[in-house]
Amino acid sequence: MLRLRTRQLLLIRLLDVERNLGRAAAALNISQPAATKLLQQAEETLGVRLFQRSPRGMLPTTAGEVVVRYVRTLFSDFGLMREELAALASGLKGHLRIGSVPGAVPSLVAPALIEYKRRHPNVQVSVIEDTSNVIVHLLARGEVDLVLGRLTEEHVAGSYDVSPLSEDTQVLVVRQGHPLLQQSSVSLTELISAAWIMQPPGAPQRTRLDAALREAGITRKLNITETSSTVLTTALLQISDMVAVMPTSLARHYGRYAGLCTVPLNTPMRLPAISLITVTGRPLSAAAAHFAPMVRALAQEGSLP
Repeated sequence: MLRLRTRQLLLIRLLDVERNLGRAAAALNISQPAATKLLQQAEETLGVRLFQRSPRGMLPTTAGEVVVRYVRTLFSDFGLMREELAALASGLKGHLRIGSVPGAVPSLVAPALIEYKRRHPNVQVSVIEDTSNVIVHLLARGEVDLVLGRLTEEHVAGSYDVSPLSEDTQVLVVRQGHPLLQQSSVSLTELISAAWIMQPPGAPQRTRLDAALREAGITRKLNITETSSTVLTTALLQISDMVAVMPTSLARHYGRYAGLCTVPLNTPMRLPAISLITVTGRPLSAAAAHFAPMVRALAQEGSLP
């Protein structure tokens, strides 16, 4: 592997992007015959064929897909190194990309970001809010740096580092003045005829609710509107008799600001802990490495370091 040269690695990366030897050669500022020779030398070094010609261009072989994946990681790591060196030289800069479930936003993401931006105003921050199954896929593809959410069964064990932050239960949420508020608690069987708002299938919150419905013997098809949008869920609840389940912390937040009310369920539904999730073996960018300990401290001690 040490015999692979930088230009060979760059060519493999460019072929993955361009899928055309001529364009990859032009990007390297070399001739196409020189690029062909570089590719042949890389294949001889590794002992496998990396790319093959097809009507759709130069496509990686099965072995080539493996090499391309590691070459992508290599260049991504060099990019992170460059960001960290720049941060050391002139104060923290760069881009922090966070994936978060809605339940982590009021108590963890928002307060941590306020202090983070005070300390590091030159860092660009973006937050994607969605269900855990969606944002963990974004993490796997390198589209976010870290996730505040929950691993689901579809994710490969050992591929992620998981630090539990907070546990929660789900409660039934309705508008002010809803008829259900006249009851001290509600069973799921009493909600068979209700109009439900639920997260899409695959989300941990939906998975737990579906399991609870089955355990309660409810097999008939329910009246369901599916959305991962907390804004839409809140808007629908405010103007109708629809019902939804939310983590207690999120329901408490919208109770203060949107006038929603909670009704205890006879069968409490505990959710897996919200965790800080990163990819095993993938170094955090400088921007993310400064954010992660702030969230951990906030969850464990209730204050920022």
